[in-house]
Amino acid sequence: MALTVGFDLDMTLLDTRPGIKAAYQALSAATGTWIDSDLVVTRLGPPLEQELARWFPAEHVAEMATRYRALYPEHALPGTLLLPGARESVDAVRSRGGRVAVITGKYEPNARLQLDYIGLVPDILVGGTWAESKGEALREHGAAVYVGDHLGDIRGARAADAVAVGVTTGPYGAAELAEAGADVVLTDLTEFPAWLA
Repeated sequence: MALTVGFDLDMTLLDTRPGIKAAYQALSAATGTWIDSDLVVTRLGPPLEQELARWFPAEHVAEMATRYRALYPEHALPGTLLLPGARESVDAVRSRGGRVAVITGKYEPNARLQLDYIGLVPDILVGGTWAESKGEALREHGAAVYVGDHLGDIRGARAADAVAVGVTTGPYGAAELAEAGADVVLTDLTEFPAWLA
């Protein structure tokens, strides 16, 4: 069976902070609700609804999530940046006959648009996952490795019995990722092809 390597999306493959900040600013303008978008982009990873619950009453969170997702393509895509080593890491998996799975908490249609926008095409895309539910998706697709920047990504890898590779391009440093159970911690994806080899 072909090697399948899973990657998280935000702050693992892509720096989505500029675009997400712009999308939150658009939501703030549309609703008249102040949102500290600079703070929001420091804690990417958990489900959108968790972040929105910090700014809106509980009874409006589902509606705000729908509005945010509708604003996302126009406002967030132009700010998408490919993180160093991301394309080379995808190529490294494929050069070994492997499959690339992107397992993300992001709303799947927007994740697809974002990957298309940047020109990064996974073999498998699963959105709407977080922590242990990432593990379910990894297990379903037979992923042996999962690469992510968040403690929730490490939990997902552990739940799938996959090799947990942490990268320090997100909110956590090497010590925190290792303490959470990462089998290996890389500074960023520029180190991944050599590690995989």
